[in-house]
Amino acid sequence: MSKTIIGMRSKLRSAAARGVLALAGLAALTVQAPAVMAAGDFPAKPIEFWIPFPPGGPTDGSLRTLANAAGKELKHRVVPINKPGAGATLAAQLMSQTAAPDGYTLSMVAANIFRMPHLQKTPYDPLKDFTYIIGLTNYRYGLVVRADARWKTLEEFLAYARANPGKVTYGAVGIGSSGHISMEKLGKAAGAKFTFVPYKGGSEEMMALLSGDIDAVLDPGWGQHAVAGKVRPLAIVGDARFPRFKDVPTLKERGYDITASSLVGIVGPKGMDPAVVRALHDAFYKASQDPAYLRSLEAIDLEQVHLSSEAYARFAAEQYEREKASVRQLEISLQ
Repeated sequence: MSKTIIGMRSKLRSAAARGVLALAGLAALTVQAPAVMAAGDFPAKPIEFWIPFPPGGPTDGSLRTLANAAGKELKHRVVPINKPGAGATLAAQLMSQTAAPDGYTLSMVAANIFRMPHLQKTPYDPLKDFTYIIGLTNYRYGLVVRADARWKTLEEFLAYARANPGKVTYGAVGIGSSGHISMEKLGKAAGAKFTFVPYKGGSEEMMALLSGDIDAVLDPGWGQHAVAGKVRPLAIVGDARFPRFKDVPTLKERGYDITASSLVGIVGPKGMDPAVVRALHDAFYKASQDPAYLRSLEAIDLEQVHLSSEAYARFAAEQYEREKASVRQLEISLQ
């Protein structure tokens, strides 16, 4: 065989090899392109927003207002879907286990999501299984009784509970919730024993209080009932008095170093595209300035805050450790 023919065959093989590499590179670009396009075109359909409370409660109403405003920013509907249960953590649990990380399924979370893993075995890890999108508001807590209750002050309430162990019943949203933990702390500090009745949402527990099924509630969202004269706040469970209820003292003012707070935020499944996270963050941030949403916060005494995606992720790691320390101090477990 001549050197010329051998040389031609060698050149053909080299050209073929280069062609294969070029096709492989094109194929790789083709595979990657949809992800880039998906992020750039997001959203292309409605987004599900899972709410961990039953419909009709104060937080549910506020979040529905927020979802409506966010939908206008995103040019697609944000559809609220109620998934109550598991101490207001069921929505995020199910989302982390079943939803694709494409930005079309989101969940509201609060402090419970960081506390529950320290109280019992959970099917999620808050530091690994969520993408943190935005921190929005902070719950303000208070201890309230019916307006016709025998107790006019916190001191009268605690004195009765000490004299009648277990007779005073109280409600909060879920076992292991901020309300539950705070009331147990108060009982321990005051030498009183209460009987806890958990509820799935604020509307349920408030109906139970107003109907006489329970004696007290330690949770947020009671402001409108106090303004209407239906409930009497005995103490604010926070660092400062409420703007609307400046005559109601804090537990700290009464000698009990107990506060409760619960940051409300939005998360998605782990592994979300950063571009999609940015789009969602920006839309919900703009929506959080909507006048109707701001009015809904004022009606239930929620404090508006803002945490970026990065700041919210840092907060999550810090809150996880704070909740661990708090649960150990209280020496309780749900196992």
